[in-house]
Amino acid sequence: MYYNTNTFIYLNGEIVKAAEAKIDLYSQTLHYGYGVFEGIRSYKSSSGKTKIFKEEEHFDRLKNSANALNLPYQWTARELIKATYEILDKNNQQDAYIRPLVYAPANMSFNPNKESFIVIETWEMQPFLGEKLLRVMTSSFERPNPKGFKIEAKATGHYVNSILASQEAKAKGFDEALLNDMNGFIAEGPGANVFMQKDRVLYTPQLGNILPGITRATVLEICETLDIPVVEKQITTSEMHGADAAFFCGTAAEVIGMESLDNIPFKKQWKDTLGIQIQNAYKKLVVEKAFTTTSITI
Repeated sequence: MYYNTNTFIYLNGEIVKAAEAKIDLYSQTLHYGYGVFEGIRSYKSSSGKTKIFKEEEHFDRLKNSANALNLPYQWTARELIKATYEILDKNNQQDAYIRPLVYAPANMSFNPNKESFIVIETWEMQPFLGEKLLRVMTSSFERPNPKGFKIEAKATGHYVNSILASQEAKAKGFDEALLNDMNGFIAEGPGANVFMQKDRVLYTPQLGNILPGITRATVLEICETLDIPVVEKQITTSEMHGADAAFFCGTAAEVIGMESLDNIPFKKQWKDTLGIQIQNAYKKLVVEKAFTTTSITI
C-alpha cells in the first residue's frame, strides 16, 4: 500500500491528504501518457538527519523533461526540494521513495497546454529489484527509437515499454528484462541502466539510445574515485554473455548484481567483482558515509 488515510502529498502548492486528492479524469496525461516524473530517494544519513540523494540533479531533470515535452513548467528546484522535505517530515519518513509528477490539464486534443500541475508523493520502498542476484533475460521488446521520442526525458508514456518487458520476463520465470536498442545493441533494463565487467574494466552502453540515469552518473563518479576504468560503447548480447559480471543501477534499484543473462551465468562470483565494490561504495555514499577510495585488486 503506497498510502493510507494519514498520508500527505504536495499538490499544486498545498499539502493535502493523499486520500482526499483529486485529478481531472479528462487530463491529457491520463489519456495519452503525456506527463513527466522523477524517481528520487531519501535516506537516514549517518548523522541521523533525512537526506534526499542528488535532489538538485533530479529536480533539474524533471524541468528538462517537461521542457522537452513542451509541458509548461513554472516551479524552481528550491521550492520543490523544500516541499519534499516537508512531506517526508509530515509522513514521518526518512528512508523513502519520492515521486514528483508533472501532469497536464483536461485536454482531449493534441494542442499544447497553457498550464501544468504537479504532485509529489512519498512512500517507503525496499530496493525495487530486491537484494538477491538477478536472473535476467534478453527481452523481445526494444527500447523506443530516439527519433520517435525524446529519449532523454523521463516521460510517463515511455514506461509502457518497460512494463511490457518486465512482465514478459517474469512470466517466463526470470527476475528482470534487458532490452536492446533499435540497432540490436544492449540498451538498458526496464527501469535501470546496465554495466558489465570484462577483466578489470567496466563497460556501459553509450548515451543516445538510453535514459542518461542519475545513478549511472553516480556510478561513473564512484569509478573515477576508485580508479576503475569505464568504457562507454555499443555492447552486443554475445559480449554480455561472455562477461565476468554485470549489474543494474537506478534510483529505485540502487546497485544490484546479475546472476545470469539468458540462463548463462556470469563468470565471476559477485563477491569477487568490481560491481560489489561499487555497490558498497554507493550504499555508503547515499547515507553520507566515507568509503575507501581505492579499489580492491580482484
